[in-house]
Amino acid sequence: MSRAVANALAAISLIALTFVCVLWEGVLAPLRPGGSFLVFKALPLLLPLRGVLRGHLYTYQWAPLLALLYVCEGVVRAWSERGPARVLALLEAALALLFVASALAFVAAARRGDR
Repeated sequence: MSRAVANALAAISLIALTFVCVLWEGVLAPLRPGGSFLVFKALPLLLPLRGVLRGHLYTYQWAPLLALLYVCEGVVRAWSERGPARVLALLEAALALLFVASALAFVAAARRGDR
């Protein structure tokens, strides 16, 4: 995978993951009616966004570790939730895994010297 494709895929998956987290806990299937404070779980995803959008290698080296927390949460909540929350949890885990995979592909391409 080229560096540009990995960068685009990582940016899209990170933005989509952020939106899924906000919509899940705010509107679609919150823990409490009217939303919950878990909507703030999306805030840490904004930390690497600037570096990912600019293609900074350092950001791609630490951001997948953050995304693994969302993989874990998605898997645990998919196991314990019912209905739409289960689907959203699986979507969260899938988007986070896609981000991790594309970030690793970006780092590998950068080390090879690909553009």
